[in-house]
Amino acid sequence: MLRGVCLIICFVFNSEIALKAQIDKEFKIEERKGFNLVHVDFNVYKGITELYREHGDSPLHITSHLSKVNILPTFSHNIRNGVLSANLLHRNVESETLGKSLSYKLFSSDSEDYDHKWNIGLSSNHLYDLNLYFGIGKANLDFSNLPISNCNIKSASADIKLNYTKKAPNSVTMDTLMVSINMGNLEVSNINYANAENMIFEINYGTLDLSFSDKLLHDAKVSAVVGAGKVNITLPDQSQPYKLKIKSTAMCRTYLPKYLKDIGDKTYVSKSYKADAPDLLDLTIDVSVGSVTVK
Repeated sequence: MLRGVCLIICFVFNSEIALKAQIDKEFKIEERKGFNLVHVDFNVYKGITELYREHGDSPLHITSHLSKVNILPTFSHNIRNGVLSANLLHRNVESETLGKSLSYKLFSSDSEDYDHKWNIGLSSNHLYDLNLYFGIGKANLDFSNLPISNCNIKSASADIKLNYTKKAPNSVTMDTLMVSINMGNLEVSNINYANAENMIFEINYGTLDLSFSDKLLHDAKVSAVVGAGKVNITLPDQSQPYKLKIKSTAMCRTYLPKYLKDIGDKTYVSKSYKADAPDLLDLTIDVSVGSVTVK
C-alpha cells in the first residue's frame, strides 16, 4: 500500500516538473532603418505556426511556447547591402523517425499541439522575402496587408493553410509563390490577392484546395502538381480570362463544369479567354493518382 502511494506521489511530482519545463521565448527586431528588404528564414521541425500582420513597425516579432527546454531555437539577424536577414532555426535533436512522422500525420487529433507553438508577426511597413520550413504540425498563414516580393514554403508533413482573409491585394508584385509539401494538405484561399506572377504548388501525397475569389490584377501562371491525392479548384468568374490544362493518367478522375470550353489536348478556357489578354490566368494541373475537381 505504502509503495503504491509513493509511486503516485512520484508520478504527480514528475508531471509537475514536466509542466514547469515549458518555456516561452520571444525574438523581436527593433531596427527600423538601414534596409529596404526583410529576408526571413524560419525553420522549425515541429509545432503549430501562426503568421499574420502585426500592428507596429517592428520588421519581425516571433513568440514561441516550447514544451521542452532542452531544445531551444537559435535566432540571429544582420543588415547587409540594404537587406535585413533574420534566421530562426529549431533543430530536431530527438531524431524523429519516418514512422513517428507518419504516426503524427495519420493518428493525431485536431487538438494535437505538436509540443510547440509559434507566432510570427510581420509589419505592413516593410517589404518581405519569405523562406519558411515546417516539419511536423500545422501552419496558418494570413498574408493580408503584407508586402511580399517572394515566398518559398516547404513542409515535410505539416498541413498548411494560406489565406488573404482581409481580401486586400498584395501592394507589390510578387515574383514567385512556391509551396512544396512531402505529405500533407494545402488549403489556399483568395490567392488572386497574392498579386503573384508565378505560383507553384507541389504535393507528393495529400490534397490541394485552391480557390480564386476575384479577378487578377495582371497575368499569372499557376502550376499544381500532386503525385497521389486530390486537387480541388475554385475558378474565378468567367469574366476573368483563363486557360486550364490538365495533365493526368488513367488513375486520375477529372470532374469539370460544363461551362468550360474544350479546345483540345485536355485544355479548357473561359468565355472571355484571349491568348493575349493582359490579365490571363494560365493554369496547369498535373495529378498522377487521385482526382481533379474544378468548380
